[in-house]
Amino acid sequence: MDLNLKIEGMRDEIIRSTQEILKIKSVEDTPKEGMPFGEGVAKSLEYALNLSMELGFKAVNMDGYVGYAEYGEGEDYIAVLGHLDVVPEGDGWHYPPYGAEIHDGKIYARGALDDKGPMIAALYGLKAIKDLNLPLSKRIRIIFGTNEETGSNDIPYYLKSEKPPVAGFTPDAEFPLIHAEKGLTVFNIVKELEKKGNGDIRIEYIKGGQRANMVPDYCEAGIAAKDKGAIIEKAEDFIRRTGFEVKVEEKEDKLIVKAFGVSAHGSVPEHGKNAIMIMFAFLGEINLTDSDIKDFIDFMNKFVGFETKGESFGCYLKDETGELSFNVGVINMNEDKVTMALNLRYPCTYKLEDMMNPFNKRIEGTGIKVEDLAHQEPLYFAKDHELVQKLMKVYREFVNDNSEPLAIGGGTYAKEMPNTLAFGPLFPGKPDVIHQANEYIEIEDLITITKIYAKAMYELAR
Repeated sequence: MDLNLKIEGMRDEIIRSTQEILKIKSVEDTPKEGMPFGEGVAKSLEYALNLSMELGFKAVNMDGYVGYAEYGEGEDYIAVLGHLDVVPEGDGWHYPPYGAEIHDGKIYARGALDDKGPMIAALYGLKAIKDLNLPLSKRIRIIFGTNEETGSNDIPYYLKSEKPPVAGFTPDAEFPLIHAEKGLTVFNIVKELEKKGNGDIRIEYIKGGQRANMVPDYCEAGIAAKDKGAIIEKAEDFIRRTGFEVKVEEKEDKLIVKAFGVSAHGSVPEHGKNAIMIMFAFLGEINLTDSDIKDFIDFMNKFVGFETKGESFGCYLKDETGELSFNVGVINMNEDKVTMALNLRYPCTYKLEDMMNPFNKRIEGTGIKVEDLAHQEPLYFAKDHELVQKLMKVYREFVNDNSEPLAIGGGTYAKEMPNTLAFGPLFPGKPDVIHQANEYIEIEDLITITKIYAKAMYELAR
């Protein structure tokens, strides 16, 4: 019996296990003892390790930071490395985000594609290798990360006590495979609001977005105004002219302005509609008195607006691996301070200072400061690299696709773990629904990637 037939025979188990793990909400939360990223993430890891033992593998929990299933003998090992933590579900779901319901051949849930479905696929791919007793020269590990979405503090913890795999892949991007990943930054821009303004309109707060690496789909502002009717009229005119979704509600002595956008992954902000920048576009049209928050809003409208590549900001970069991406992810503003979280990603042949020098030049003299900058260097594998060649060969056995390896803006575990690149799970031409409402994985794709990952693991470990 070959791997593909063996996997077809496990179809119902693969679907059931995928649904079970998707029902666990594993968004990072308050740390507890043995649960460094919160209870939901810990439960998801516990489920994966229990399943690993049920399938006959050695299972290890590394203090709640990371876990792994292992099979085989040998000094060296190859690995499949993915994550069990997910981004917040957000709004706009047609089905319960942790219901894992099946509709039209798709399993709907947060994490279905990113990354829980593919990790279950890898686990059952390894089960097929074990059941067929295929000859291997290396051990195979399925490594369950738990902190990919909010900092990747799990892999450094793993590497403190474990050597890296000699080869591996992470099922956290798209096919055919990713040979280059842009440099990635997340940081805050902060401005103290000393000049308050004392006119007829005062912004009391602005809040919106959930993560720097998500295009925000909601933003809200509280406004105290003497002439509320004038602002409501402005909003109606703004909606008519722009087509954007903005609502104004009266609440006690103030107006609540709500802007609605479309969420997308922060690496492709052009795929979304940024609710924060919709809010800023509207606030830029009302008669705010001279104040620091007015200056900040005007600055962002002038130099960012709805651009997603940093052109007007002056930090645009481009090479053969792609263009710079610029995402405004989160805003928190009160009467004393505004903090905005940005996610900028730059092409592979550039350095951090090529982006940050012009960025800092633009904010000079504005009172805006950069704080809490986190940075990942770009990643690059040549297209003739052995790992690239082996995985491309496996992929083409299953899919009639001669497209070349890709460069992406998304940052994956491949940046954290040596000798690793991103391989699947999204097939060419399929909608990219990660980090969006109504995330799903097609059941037929889930089974196909199980087959692809099984063959890939075998080829790397044989």
